[in-house]
Order: sequence, then C-alpha cells, then structure tokens
Amino acid sequence: MYEHGIFRITAAAPAVSVANPQANAHAAIGMIEDSDADLVVLPELGISGYTCGDLFLTDSLLQACLESLQYLSEHSVDHKAMVVVGLPLSVESGVMNCAAVISDGQIRGIVPKTYLPNYREFYEQRHFRAASSADPATVDILGNRIPFGTDLLFVRGQAKVGIEICEDLWMPIPPSSHASLAGANVLVNLSASNETIGKASWRRDLVRSQSGRCLAAYAYASAGPGESTSDLVFGGHCLIAENGLVLGESRCIGDGNDSAVEPATSVTSDVDLQRLEHDRCVIGSFDDGRAGKLEFRAIDCGDQSQAGIVQQPESTQLHSKRPDLKRKVDGQPFVPSGEQELSERCSEIFGIQIAGLVKRLSRLPDGNVLSIGVSGGLDSTLALLVAIRACDVVGKSRRDICGLTMPGFGTTRHTRQSADQLIAATGVSGECIDIRGLCLDTFRSLGHRPLGVDINSETTVESLQDQLVDLPSGKGDLTFENVQARVRTMLLMSRGFVLGTGDLSEQALGWCTYNADHISMYNVNASIPKTLVRFLVRYAADHLFDGNLKEILHRVADTPISPELLPPAADGSIQQNTELEIGDYELHDFFLFHFVRNGFSKEKILYLASHATFSKPYPAEVIASTLDTFFTRFFSNQFKRNCVPDGPKVGSVSLSPRGDWRMPSDADVDAFRDES
Repeated sequence: MYEHGIFRITAAAPAVSVANPQANAHAAIGMIEDSDADLVVLPELGISGYTCGDLFLTDSLLQACLESLQYLSEHSVDHKAMVVVGLPLSVESGVMNCAAVISDGQIRGIVPKTYLPNYREFYEQRHFRAASSADPATVDILGNRIPFGTDLLFVRGQAKVGIEICEDLWMPIPPSSHASLAGANVLVNLSASNETIGKASWRRDLVRSQSGRCLAAYAYASAGPGESTSDLVFGGHCLIAENGLVLGESRCIGDGNDSAVEPATSVTSDVDLQRLEHDRCVIGSFDDGRAGKLEFRAIDCGDQSQAGIVQQPESTQLHSKRPDLKRKVDGQPFVPSGEQELSERCSEIFGIQIAGLVKRLSRLPDGNVLSIGVSGGLDSTLALLVAIRACDVVGKSRRDICGLTMPGFGTTRHTRQSADQLIAATGVSGECIDIRGLCLDTFRSLGHRPLGVDINSETTVESLQDQLVDLPSGKGDLTFENVQARVRTMLLMSRGFVLGTGDLSEQALGWCTYNADHISMYNVNASIPKTLVRFLVRYAADHLFDGNLKEILHRVADTPISPELLPPAADGSIQQNTELEIGDYELHDFFLFHFVRNGFSKEKILYLASHATFSKPYPAEVIASTLDTFFTRFFSNQFKRNCVPDGPKVGSVSLSPRGDWRMPSDADVDAFRDES
C-alpha cells in the first residue's frame, strides 16, 4: 500500500517528432526515467504525434507505433511507474485513437477514445472511428491478447485509474464520470489541445471541476510544441488536480514567460488517496449516483508475474515510502496563502456572518437590544464588527447595540483601553460593570478560597486584587475563572439578545466555560477558527474602516490571546497566555482541519505536519505533544459542543451538533490518541 495513501503522478509532454515513433519512444523513456512517480501520463497520440493527418492511415506508421509501444514496455521493466501513452491502433476494420497502459514491462490494457471532435480545426473522424459497444473485449498486440475497451480500470495498490482522451473531458458527461462511479480515484486524460485565446483557463477549469465532481485526482497531459504548426500551436499544458484543487501545472503559452518555448514540459504532484476515500465516504450522494452505473473490468497492474483481468485485485501490498512530499501542505489550512485570495475570502466570510445576523435580527421584537461583551480581544472584536455592519445594512442605529465591558480580576489596562476605544469608535452604546464585587460575593457564598487566598466579610475587592497580583505565576483555580465567566454571561443575558463571540477553535478544545461564554442567543463566530479570526480583524482594519478605528483594530490583532481570568502580572501585563498553556492555535487549527475535515489518523496528521509550512518552526516533540493535547481536549469537551447556539457555517469545517459534527460526549479517545 502507498504510505498514508500518497500516490505520485507525473503528467508529461515530451519532445515530439511528428510521425517518428522511435524518436518519440526514446523521448518518452527519458522523461519516465527522470521521474520517480507511481504513474506517468503522456499525451494523446504521443507515440506518433497528433498532427500526422492522413499518415495515420498508412501501414508503415501503424506498425512503427506498435513496435515503439513494445520497445517502451520493455524499457519499463526496471521502472516502478505505470505509464499511460497514446497511439493510433488498427482495430478490426478501422483505426482508433487509443491509450495504452504499461507496467512492469507489460502492456496491461488499451482504452479507445469515445468522442471524436470533427468541427472547426478538428477532423478526427477522417482518420479514426470512435469507441462503441461493438468493440472487441481484447485485441492482438504483437501476438499477445490485451484487454481493450472503455470499460477498463487499472488497479495498483490503492490507486484505481480511469482513462479518457482529450475531447472526452469536454463532453456533458465525460467517460471519467462513469469510471469514478465504478471506483476510479485517479482519472487521467491524454490530450492534444491546441492553444487559442483563453483556452488554457478553460482547460484548467475543466480539469479542476471534473476532479471535484468525481471526488478524484485528475492528471492531464497535452501535446507539446513539437507538434506540426501548419495551422495550430500546441503548448504542452500539463495539470494535476485533486477534488477541485489544482495541485500543480506546467507553464503554458501566454503565461508571461514565453521567451523560449520549451520542447518538453511536465508537472509532478502527490495526490492523497486517503483523503479522496474519506470524502467519498462522507458525501453519501456520491454513492447515490452509482444506481445504473456501467460495469467496468479491473486490470491488475501491481504484480510483475501476472497481467490480465481480475474481479477483485489482490496485489494491493505495494508499499511506497516517501520521505519527501510533492504537494503543498499549508500550515494554516483555513487561511488562504495568496494576498488576493485571502482578501476575497475575508470579504466573503464577513458577508456570510452579516447575512446570518441580519436574518436573526429580523425576528427580534422592536426595541430589543443587541448585547455583546467587549473585552478588547480578537473574538469579541470580530463579533462587534459584524454587529455594526449588520445594523448598518438593515438601517438600525448602532446605538441599539450594547457593548458591555466587564472588567474582572484578570483584566489588563491594555485590553480595557482597547475595549473602551472600540466602543467609542464604532458608535455603539457603552456600559461598564465591574464584576469583581459580584464575584467576591459568590466566592463567599460558595466558601471558596480564590487561588488559595483566604477571604472573609472584611475582604474588599481592592484587598483581594492586591493579594492576587502578589501571588506567584502558574497557579490555577478553575472555580475562580468560571465564576467570573458566568457572572459576565448573567449580566449580558439580562441586557438583551446576546451575541456570542466564541470561535471554532475554542469549541474544538473546549476552551470556554460551560453555560458562560459557551452560550449565547446567536454566535457569528461559531465556525471561524482562531487563525482566521486574526486575519479577519486585520482585513477589516485595512479594507472596511479607517482612521482611529483602523489603528485600534491592528492593536487588537497584535494582542496575545488570553481569557484574562487570572490576575495580571505586577506590571499590569497579561499573565494568562492561552497558547503557552495549551499550545499554539496554529497547530490546533491544523490538527482540527485534518481530523474533522479529512478524518486522518494521528500518524497521518503527524506526517503532514512534518511537511507543513508553518509560520515558525516547531520541534517534532512539540507537534506531537500538542496533538495529544488536541485529541484529549477534543474528546473530553464534546458535551459542550452538543449544546451550542445557532451560528452560520462559513467554511468546510463546522462543529455544530445540528449539522457537520455529531459524536457522543462519552466517546473514548484512546484509539485516536494512542496509535502505535
């Protein structure tokens, strides 16, 4: 089996010598030998060249192509890759445009082209006949009976490869759609697509969208500039996509780097078969499409000693270990890497949040106050920005928003100042309630010693605050923290319709107080991870607001993440740093994405983390220990997620118990955290 389901594909367009099969075979072998891929895809009619015209109907060319195919297969014995190459082939009374699959020195099968273009610059029906149900099940290739037809899947380990040729992809229902429903998770296209204005973009969209529709990898290799230019130019555009995302592509004509057209082009990427399998399991409607599906034959391409048709492929013991990884692993998968894409994503997220809140506000009685706790931290700032934009949209006064600041025993001057400035700059109604007196009364009623400090009827808020600040750092007291959080929620609930502020990462880790900041009437941040919250606040500063508010938002974005429920340091700075306590949110969000979105195991997540591009280097032991923390907290805090308020889903990951994520509160974590 391929380690972690990683399957390497090269899509290549070798140098072409039109109507010279021997030279083309040598060029193909050179590119195959330079590749360390598990699968190499070559262009349509790559052995002959696509632009041979009436030469396709000559015995000399057809025989030379067969001999070159045999030569190519013999030279693949020592190379592990499956190779898919195009050639013209005489079949019964006609010539067909075909793809041949080679592995371990043998020709494993031949797939003919289904749709032949015969319009504008294309006239393939002059030379070829299209595949049909009347085609033979096998053909004779130099004395060997080889499986033949459009109903072939080629199996090697976890990879099930379906093949189509050029025009097939451009049809309303491409043959690859049927192949994917029959189990193909790797789709390949041998193409000879000439270059015209805008065609590269269209081609890219087709490849990307077909990979997404089929929940598959899709490799596309097109004929290169060595083809005849009598009337057309070919660019050798090669692409590899996976479930709607282009993993890599070769340069193409017109991309701004055309000073010298390369005689050969290629692209190599690793596709993740485990992720594709998970997506197909999750998306039940994919299986619904299998009703009335076409029957396919499975061709085993994994055993050097055998070739032919198998009903249940047995040779799935291939084990490919790759210390390198030829695909980008983003250390912040929730945050787009490109500046333009990030800006567009933030704009879209704000739009979704605002739309959700506008609808919810429309159901409130007139005069109802929108209540939000403003702490000067990231999450409450984002929720406040969404609230004021929503009020602007529906024509409500921002004064209908009550921005409540509730300083406690851990509130610092820095965040208090940010909160006050936010309220003033946004124009919402502001109110401040010092919660320390209420908390002190609660400690007395409970008979609780906050952080081990003795209190009595003579204890005042100021005297307790002084004693707490003098305590050594590192002391914890869950009751002390929870009382403050619950008092704040009680005050908010007594003011009006409470807008929640907690984010997706806090839900995942249970980093919230049950029946306190864990609850609200509506939570616009419910499915936004912490790593993205910071970018959203910065986006708002740079694109939505200006002047004093812009400066305040950047100040908030630069503030360390903290619930500020433990006393500040003696100098007034934040002492309770969340990421120092539970690990960096960058890591937790990475783990969250790959566990919930992709269903990956601990071993697979660690493997990906070792290849990820994070904002800073993390030692392997830090990644491993933080992942243990993630699994422990994720499982132990499901009871909080089972009763969270409504909130809009904005991305591919949500933990709403009414939607994307349902699990028992008492599930055991051992099988997930303690993998051998």
